[in-house]
Amino acid sequence: MCALRTPAGRRLRPARRQRPGTGAHPVIRVLLAEDQGMMRGALALLLGLEADIEVVAQVAKGDEIVDAALVSRPDVALLDIELPGLSGLDAAALLRDEVPDCRVVTLTTSGRPGRLRRAMEAGAVGFLVKDGPVEELAATIRRVLTGETVIDPALAAAALSSGPSPLTARECDVLNAAAAGATVADIAGKLRLPESTVRNDLSSAIGKTGTRNGMEAVRAARLQGWL
Repeated sequence: MCALRTPAGRRLRPARRQRPGTGAHPVIRVLLAEDQGMMRGALALLLGLEADIEVVAQVAKGDEIVDAALVSRPDVALLDIELPGLSGLDAAALLRDEVPDCRVVTLTTSGRPGRLRRAMEAGAVGFLVKDGPVEELAATIRRVLTGETVIDPALAAAALSSGPSPLTARECDVLNAAAAGATVADIAGKLRLPESTVRNDLSSAIGKTGTRNGMEAVRAARLQGWL
């Protein structure tokens, strides 16, 4: 679908189509981001059976989400959190800036409390686990368009009881950079930080996660949903 532009170059949002027999109710345009092809296809098929929902874009990588949204102009984006290229959480933050009228619902296989907090900070208005019924997902899509925030009740309770992440933003950056086994010098070069700062941040993160080294700290932080 090609984006339309005015003579001045402004992008026009495509008209919201209506399906025959649905009266005055517009179809909800949905973008679906899921890296597993079978899961993505199944979700698209099931959501397509809803009379008021149309999946207008499907992507398999996180770094494809914003471009697809700028072209298809979805009302709601369903984002898997664990995506190659760019995480669903990072993509949600970009969508908030680039396509602010698109409501974001994040989907995950593991409801880690830290991830819920990060999703909300990134601008998501929905947080669901993937193994829920499709009827619940469809209902969530409709509810977030009315201004509601929809969170799986069990995840909400766990998030409230777990407290915020103890890691600072820079400690998270350092751990993410260390995830592939990078050296202190590599991390310092990538983040443009002094090596002494990287060592201090790694040491602090290791202490906060109760682990013995940087790789263990990465795994522990991911398990808690802090990364």
